[in-house]
Amino acid sequence: MEKTNTQQRSRERIIGFWLLLIGGMVLVMVILGGLTRLTDSGLSMVEWRPITGWLPPLTHAAWEEAFAAYRAFPEYQKINAGMTLAQFQEIYWLEYVHRLWGRLIGVAFALPLAFFLARRWVSGVLGWKLAGIFALGGLQGALGWYMVKSGLVDRPDVSQYRLVAHLGMALAIYSAILWVAMRLLSGEPHRPLPPPAAGLRARSIVALVLLTILAGGFVAGLDAGYAYNTFPLMDGELIPGAIFASSPWWRSFFEDITTVQFDHRLLATATVLAIFAFRWSLRAVPLPSQARRAANMLALWVPVQFLLGVATLLSYVALPLAALHQAGALVLFTLALRCAFVLTPAVPREVTHSAPGSGQRAAA
Repeated sequence: MEKTNTQQRSRERIIGFWLLLIGGMVLVMVILGGLTRLTDSGLSMVEWRPITGWLPPLTHAAWEEAFAAYRAFPEYQKINAGMTLAQFQEIYWLEYVHRLWGRLIGVAFALPLAFFLARRWVSGVLGWKLAGIFALGGLQGALGWYMVKSGLVDRPDVSQYRLVAHLGMALAIYSAILWVAMRLLSGEPHRPLPPPAAGLRARSIVALVLLTILAGGFVAGLDAGYAYNTFPLMDGELIPGAIFASSPWWRSFFEDITTVQFDHRLLATATVLAIFAFRWSLRAVPLPSQARRAANMLALWVPVQFLLGVATLLSYVALPLAALHQAGALVLFTLALRCAFVLTPAVPREVTHSAPGSGQRAAA
């Protein structure tokens, strides 16, 4: 029995570390996506070939063909007219790497999963979870192309709605992978921690961080960061008089540059205050070291992320600062997820493996 349990734990750890690797790849993918947006590289590839599109143009003739295809669309005609082939290659390569990395994630997920299934290391609830994550990854690729298509029409820019949907799906996949990995690597289920409301508050922080990131997606989608490059005032006002300019008013949260930027500023400030308040609420609570460490790291990182956002705004969205701000948002989201995990009371662990004829099951 002890040997069987040791073997099962070893398998769980292998699967858990594999998922952490996949989560790291997804994190890099989101950062690459942000860079393609910041450098206006996302519309350089005007075709989607998910099966045959592994290789870039390899000859001068192939590059000329790809460039000719790009010149037929509005971004070249309205923004980049006169661009040289060398300049086209600069934006093409980043989008190509972004798409290639997505394919590599699919391979890095599918092949080990097939191995685990064939060896019966995975079954039950965990098997369905992993299959669901894989399916979401495929849908994410299709959603990415759906987003790109919106910029290949009259307006040479992707829809901010589709961009935020693409970002939201990436974060959903990332959180699912990370949560399952933490469950597998935690060993025995972590014990319920007092007070009972701590886990709920931690999950509320995750939701607030996610909402702030998605609001930042609308800022990126509308290029709203290039307006009102002062802080804390916007055009000399704390609350700009030009907000809610769209009709009906609620569309301003998604389509009006002033409102979108103000909303992101407001949510960012609320996130800082909420995380500080959350950490303060735990000051007298006897927490395990991993929970206290997670809460401390979250509280230490949130002001760094806030200041990166302010610096990005004041710099008129300088590429290095903007890239750091986007990467910092993912760090904050990861820390919030970790904090929520270690403060969430245990639930019965799902089945991950059934040894043939033994009737014994390992937990995840």
